[in-house]
Amino acid sequence: MSQSYLESAEAVPEVRLLTPEDLRLVLFAGMRDFRRAPAFGLFFAATYVIFGWIILYSLTTSGNLWWILPAAAGFPILGPFIACGLYEVSRRLELGLPLHWGEVLGVILSQKDRQIPSMAAIVVIFFLFWNFLSHMVFALFMGMQPIVNISSSFESFLTAHGLTLLVVELLVGAVFASILFSITVVSLPLLLDREIDFVTAMITSVQVVQANPVLMLSWGITIAGILFFAMLPGFLGLLIALPVLGHATWHLYRLALD
Repeated sequence: MSQSYLESAEAVPEVRLLTPEDLRLVLFAGMRDFRRAPAFGLFFAATYVIFGWIILYSLTTSGNLWWILPAAAGFPILGPFIACGLYEVSRRLELGLPLHWGEVLGVILSQKDRQIPSMAAIVVIFFLFWNFLSHMVFALFMGMQPIVNISSSFESFLTAHGLTLLVVELLVGAVFASILFSITVVSLPLLLDREIDFVTAMITSVQVVQANPVLMLSWGITIAGILFFAMLPGFLGLLIALPVLGHATWHLYRLALD
């Protein structure tokens, strides 16, 4: 067995058991970090919101409003990458390090030479496959229906085929979201914080979920609910929700792993 493998194995953190009180604490810690460094939170969240506006504008002007549903369901998947900047801010606040824009952005840019791009590739593949599968589900349920303009004939979704389509889309989306949540919930802050390979980080993240299934389900539902309602007013709610959740995720990682 090689020395490098032994060093990697020794770096694997131990999984801790969490309590309901921990979820409350990490949310309060997330709000505290956002208040302590609001400019950073607003900057990273605004980047996410502007990207959302671009997607929405592109789909609207091209007449592809149907794709808003899968895009909206998959769009929060991209959140962890914007949150990497928030993790770094929380890390520095925790260690008492100064918050300089150049240093924070420099740490994020330096991730291109580490393991986070590999995680990014996996998440992008999940996102693209989800969109592809959504299109297939739409074709299966609505492909034989009379040709209508979906963007102006929303009553099509009130038919038996349309309602079944929505249910199936939600179920498929829930499965994809659950898998992706399990492999990323602590893996991204772990990769930012420690020298560890992305496969080990994903396995460790899944182990956290397995060790705390009810609490992590509650955390996933909390994140999904907050992001959903934050996206409704033109994505503007994300300017607050994303920084708080990003900082809170860092503190959840710190509690979940030794």
